Amino acid sequence: MNHDDENELFSRLESEMADDGPAAEVLDLSKERSSRTTPTESGDGGAAPGPTEAAEGSGDPSALRLVDRVGKESGAGFLDRVRGAKRRPVLPGWAVSKPELVAAAGWTAGHLWHSTAYHGVRAPWYALRLTTQAPRGAARFVGGSLRWMTDREGEPLRAAAARREDAGEYLKLSRQRDHRVRWRTVVSLVAAIVGFSTALAMYVLAPGWLLALSGASVAVALGWLGQPADAPVIHRAVELGKAPKLTSDVVLRALGALGIPAINQAQAKGGDGFTFTAPIARDGRGWRAEGDLPYGVTVTDVIDRRDKLASGLRRPLGCVWPEAVGEEHTGRLVLWVGDEDMSKARQPAWPLLKSGSVDLFRPVAFGTDPRGRWVEITLMYIAAVIGAIPRMGKTFLLRLLLLIAALDPRAELHTYDLKGTGDLDPVGDRVSHRHRAGDEEEDIEYALHDLRELRTELRRRTKVIRLLPRDVCPESKVTSELASKKSLGLHPIVVGVDECQVWFEHERHGKEFEEICTDLVKRGPATGIVLALATQRPDAKALPTGISANASARFCLKVMGQLENDMVLGTSAYKRGVRATMFSWADKGIHYFVGEGADARIVQAVFADAVAADTIALRARKLRESAGLLSGHALGEEPQADPAASFDLLADILAVLPAEEPKAWNETVVSRLAELRPEVYGEWSGEQLTAALKPYGVRTGQVWSQTESGKGANRRGIKRADILSAVAERDGNSDAA
Repeated sequence: MNHDDENELFSRLESEMADDGPAAEVLDLSKERSSRTTPTESGDGGAAPGPTEAAEGSGDPSALRLVDRVGKESGAGFLDRVRGAKRRPVLPGWAVSKPELVAAAGWTAGHLWHSTAYHGVRAPWYALRLTTQAPRGAARFVGGSLRWMTDREGEPLRAAAARREDAGEYLKLSRQRDHRVRWRTVVSLVAAIVGFSTALAMYVLAPGWLLALSGASVAVALGWLGQPADAPVIHRAVELGKAPKLTSDVVLRALGALGIPAINQAQAKGGDGFTFTAPIARDGRGWRAEGDLPYGVTVTDVIDRRDKLASGLRRPLGCVWPEAVGEEHTGRLVLWVGDEDMSKARQPAWPLLKSGSVDLFRPVAFGTDPRGRWVEITLMYIAAVIGAIPRMGKTFLLRLLLLIAALDPRAELHTYDLKGTGDLDPVGDRVSHRHRAGDEEEDIEYALHDLRELRTELRRRTKVIRLLPRDVCPESKVTSELASKKSLGLHPIVVGVDECQVWFEHERHGKEFEEICTDLVKRGPATGIVLALATQRPDAKALPTGISANASARFCLKVMGQLENDMVLGTSAYKRGVRATMFSWADKGIHYFVGEGADARIVQAVFADAVAADTIALRARKLRESAGLLSGHALGEEPQADPAASFDLLADILAVLPAEEPKAWNETVVSRLAELRPEVYGEWSGEQLTAALKPYGVRTGQVWSQTESGKGANRRGIKRADILSAVAERDGNSDAA
């Protein structure tokens, strides 16, 4: 900018400043606000519109519009709010649930029986001690009666008045004492005469049993009166818990100690910082408080500070479980505070521990929630993923699910313990159709052969289901009735794999394992095939996303970070407040469970040690033997050798692809392989060849070749040079390439 432009700019500014415009006016802000927001009464009794309302009706587009109208009803009407209101149950949850009612009645009966037996066994000792203490009780009774009759309780007051030399007060107290002593002496004499007369009459007229009962009652009463304060005769049969009652003051104090600014600011201004939406009430084995957090505060903010919340409540960490309400806004908090640590609380007896069988198409209890209520799972139509850090109960949980499956005699189990410690042997050796423990190369080949057979079985089942009449199979999936028909071969198949990352990270067969397992996860549930995978390294490599994203049942015990949490529980689970990172090292077997069409729930799985697992597996074996359904590994049978394992794919490709033909389409290679070894490659497709070559690092791509008619075309195929390079790298012979 030059100086002429600057001079022109300053001149224009000076002229604008010199033009003062219309004379300014001082406004009364109170009057202006009143005229803008409060209507004035007009002469005809109606409300005259304010300036803003008048402008609003004038049609002027520049006029100010009101959004919130004062004095006018907004939102849903009363009837709409009533229709959408949530009705509280008439009866508590335990009263309408048969299992909980039975459990509560059983606990009450057991408590009464224990108390009765406890005191019944000690009754002779109680009688002896009370009898020996009766003289002391009699002395206390006589002494107390005399002190009452002579008004000994007023003696300190009279002595104090005498020390102060307050004659008027002393005389007043003395007259009061004389009056009391006369009256109490009369009462005592009347009571003594009546008592003595009654005792004498009973001695003369009453039968012997009544005299004995009366004497025993008097002796017990005097013995009770004579017992030392520090050594009572009768103790409690059950030590009551010391868990304090949860009150609103305690909850508000704990929330205020979390260090959340919005809560602290509300409480500093005299508010609560938390609005209770329901009374605090007993809920199972603890207390339940529900309410709304301040605006902008979410339940995840509270969950992140669970340790501080437990400190504010003065309760162990395992007793404090803040939860979100799925159907409400993210600021609705449900705080459940248990009477005792969840990891130490005694679980009710598992119904399947000693007896019973299972229908996998129906819900089965496998654990309890923090309130001590059973949580059920339907093992059919799911694919399950279990994740945790080591030593948190992951393998025990997988074994529990396999034990449940074993109690359905129709189920065919395939169990693989890739850790190799034998944790799955109670199930595998007793009932499994296929079972291996270890990660040696022969174990990997065994499992791969089994999975290939399962994929073939999957394809067979899809054809069977497709050909069934609609009235027999209306939903195009296996049902319990269809599974019971041996002729169809649609019985449940349950595959359990511990430390599944060993499969997917295998150098040669990892891709094929991933491909088959992904197919089983996606298509298997509808055909009656269930895959349950457990890993202590829940990342994208150990648990491929194609599998984790399609798993409909997820179990996440303690993990260390957000990535592992979301790999098991689903994307954004951590942000929604579903955080398995909050579990402590003592919370073994406690996990988040996502499935059964419900939001994430905290569950403590049933603990079945090796002895209990072996007992249940033996019962499952007997069920199979009775039904004639025991097969495979449990009978000592080994699978037939896998034909593909006896031959070298790369060598076979080189055999059917001569040196003068440097490249060929997949379909051409597959057809030649089928002619070479029909028992191995007879059902292979071009896609299967592509998958089989991936572990060797051979990639397929577009290959130009001529058709039978002589025309050229681009199709997916392989190059012979790539096969030679793969053979050279595998065998460590660079000359082979």
